[in-house]
Amino acid sequence: MNLAELIQDTERQLTEAGVHFGHGTTNAHDEATWLVLHALGLPLDTELDGTPTAAQPVAAGQQARVAELLQARISTRQPLAYLTREAWLHGVPFYIDERAIVPRSLIAEAIADGSIDPWLSERTHRVLDLCTGNGSLAVLAALAWPDITVDAADISTDALAVARINVDKHGLSERIRLIESDGLASCQGPYDLMLCNPPYVNSASMDALPAEYRAEPALALAGGMDGMDFIRALLAAAPARLSPSGVLVLEIGHERDHFEAAFPQLAPVWLDTSAGGDQVLLIPRDALL
Repeated sequence: MNLAELIQDTERQLTEAGVHFGHGTTNAHDEATWLVLHALGLPLDTELDGTPTAAQPVAAGQQARVAELLQARISTRQPLAYLTREAWLHGVPFYIDERAIVPRSLIAEAIADGSIDPWLSERTHRVLDLCTGNGSLAVLAALAWPDITVDAADISTDALAVARINVDKHGLSERIRLIESDGLASCQGPYDLMLCNPPYVNSASMDALPAEYRAEPALALAGGMDGMDFIRALLAAAPARLSPSGVLVLEIGHERDHFEAAFPQLAPVWLDTSAGGDQVLLIPRDALL
């Protein structure tokens, strides 16, 4: 069996097993490619389509390593990122394990494509990444804007331990400070920019989540009956922690209807992402007052 055939067979088994995706890949083919390349110790950017690499035979021992990882993926229903201990977000690698949610925030796109930049200026110095999880958004912000410092806050000490690994991994310990905080309670500010990917999944959606999502810390997902519990407290407290020209960038997933029902007086700026134009929003401080 060559490499291309092994990936194809792995894709078939993932499909037949009915696993769910969304933690770095969106389909069985991409997940199979990631799984096989990782198990074989090959770079994830290995060129495959029509290349000699795809036609290379895979030894029996190597096939066994792939089969072992595939069986773990199917039997445990854990996201592949937990099994490989690595996740990628906009080309940047991050360590991840079961203590933190797998990084996939659409805010990463807004950082990378410059969508937030029009609201920043030479006065932008302090950034808060609230609900930082494994610290990926804090790292991406520090890499994108070299003149800022970042406070990365989370209520979970387990998540902060994972974030510490990633801050150190990227050599950013002098610019990123980790804070244990219940919401904004221990975040003093004032911040020129707040980034927040909070728990926002409503109760009905939580009950319907597939096993891969239930393998993640519920604390990072569950947002109460309408998904807005954390966000209500955040929007009430944010103005006091933002600088006069500060802005809040907030991810709400598929909860726009619930958001607009909870905050009918707000008129946020909706940012375009690969998932559409209604999952990440930006609110200037003045609009929150």
